[in-house]
Amino acid sequence: MSGVRAVRRQHQDVADKPFIVIWESTRACPLACRHCRAVAVPDRDPRELDTGAAKDLMDQVAAFGRPAPLFVITGGDPFQRPDLLELIAYGTLSGVRVAVSPSGTPTLTEANLTAVQEAGAVGLSLSLDGSTASLHDGFRGVGGVYRWTLDAWDTARRLGMKVQVNTTVARHNLHDLPEIAALVKKHGVMLWSAFFLVPTGRGRQLDALTAEETEDVLNFVYDVGLCVPAKTTEAHHFRRVALQRAVLAARGEEHVGVLGLGPLYGELRRRAAELGLDERERRARRPPLDVNAGRGFVFVSHTGTVHPSGFLPLGAGNVREQRLSDIYRDSELFAGLRDADRLGGRCGRCEFRHVCGGSRSRAHAVTGDAYAEEPWCGYEPGSFPYQRELAVLQSAGVPAR
Repeated sequence: MSGVRAVRRQHQDVADKPFIVIWESTRACPLACRHCRAVAVPDRDPRELDTGAAKDLMDQVAAFGRPAPLFVITGGDPFQRPDLLELIAYGTLSGVRVAVSPSGTPTLTEANLTAVQEAGAVGLSLSLDGSTASLHDGFRGVGGVYRWTLDAWDTARRLGMKVQVNTTVARHNLHDLPEIAALVKKHGVMLWSAFFLVPTGRGRQLDALTAEETEDVLNFVYDVGLCVPAKTTEAHHFRRVALQRAVLAARGEEHVGVLGLGPLYGELRRRAAELGLDERERRARRPPLDVNAGRGFVFVSHTGTVHPSGFLPLGAGNVREQRLSDIYRDSELFAGLRDADRLGGRCGRCEFRHVCGGSRSRAHAVTGDAYAEEPWCGYEPGSFPYQRELAVLQSAGVPAR
């Protein structure tokens, strides 16, 4: 097996430094998204980190050392903060790479996007949850969001900004995913992220996917990776799929039968072919990065509480009282989540536990236990037939096709 790696490892020691820090700058947002983990509200919370505290947070991120973790300003809607540009510029001057994840609102004007870019933002993250206005706007709870998002996307690309598009994978758009991927291909992105719903906040009211449906979608995302640069969020078993598919491709075996994929996969694959998404337009897939809650990932709330993920409501400290580096490196919660041998159920027995680990956020949301098995994974540990080849791929430094 030769070529690119099936899974990318983080360059830094994950116990010492995170790869990415997400900051919930505010919960104020004019949208009413059906899945919102923050249950966003129209007005800003007086307990938010003010400008000085936000700058101190960025100093704490810079203190991890160069290269500093990527710092993503999200919300709510970051444009509800009048100091947004000041903070982007401060972080940039402090040696922190800053990206912005705004809501799809009328604030996404060319003037605002230009100002964000000129302040130093290295990228923009937008959400697209349907290929039509009815699907996307229905999910976001406000009319016009679809058009604002597409216009901002095109504007950002025209300005030369790196754009990531996030799609919440849920019951409403399962059969629309090929059309969404086709839009991603048409408009162009640095990265398309399929975010698998975590039932927190308003998302608790939405129907869960089955493990079989999840498996079908993960393999679909893997397929379109040769057409658009694709990844997943809160679907860490995508790394298992990437390893399995690499082994099967090297052996020349058909993956559908070996992996037991279902009718949804067949439908998505047929529609993708009709839309030209089966064409090899990239030399290689983007290997998924081995990152998980507390293991390379940190979320800081609008009030400064530090969580392993924005969808895992367990706090480990507050940046007003402790240094972020101390919380990340030394807290029992973060250290525990980095120990794959603490996982329970099938995750604890799984040969992929060190490279996957499952969604700790979804495990907690469904069971109340952050170490429980991944509810949306149906893989039976040890059932993949080519364990020897798999072990080779999981070894550090061994490339895969």
